[in-house]
Amino acid sequence: MKDFFVCFIQMFVAVDAIGVLPLFVALTEELTPRRKRTVVIQSVSTATIVAIVFLLAGPHILRLLAITVPDFMVAGGLLLFVIAMGHILGERRHVGKSDFDTLGAVPIGVPLITGPAVLTTGLLLMSQHSVGIVILATAVNTVLAGMMFMAAGAIARLLGHAGVRTVSKIAELLLASIAVMMVRRGLFFMVREFMEK
Repeated sequence: MKDFFVCFIQMFVAVDAIGVLPLFVALTEELTPRRKRTVVIQSVSTATIVAIVFLLAGPHILRLLAITVPDFMVAGGLLLFVIAMGHILGERRHVGKSDFDTLGAVPIGVPLITGPAVLTTGLLLMSQHSVGIVILATAVNTVLAGMMFMAAGAIARLLGHAGVRTVSKIAELLLASIAVMMVRRGLFFMVREFMEK
């Protein structure tokens, strides 16, 4: 249960559903409630499938390329840090309105729900926890994101524009902190491996 909670929290921060909410509202404002539900179902399905396939195939790809877990921890941590800092410093996620038939899959499902932060965090968690727990935590978070999108209007009204931005910035700061932890642990494992040789 503790492992699941750890994975769930890190994935929750990586998904950043609150941060994606304003974009979801903007992209779907012209849709009927029924069409919005279809977009949410499509986005959650796409995000979950892409994440699971990547998590299952990722470790094999790393082995093929002879990339160690510490290597990936440092590289992944640096990538997450750059993503988080870009958002914290005000870099906006520019997403145009695409064809409504594929809106749920791209850009909402991928890359807004399942993007680099989720994929990198997932692979790093799999080096410390069981595959099943990481996949379950990822799936629960994508479904939770979908539920939040279903209630997007109410949440946006409840928190207000400033509230949504504040929660989003806190999540991005946590993501940056997780990134620093990943780099630190990766470097620690590299040094320990070097000292043991």
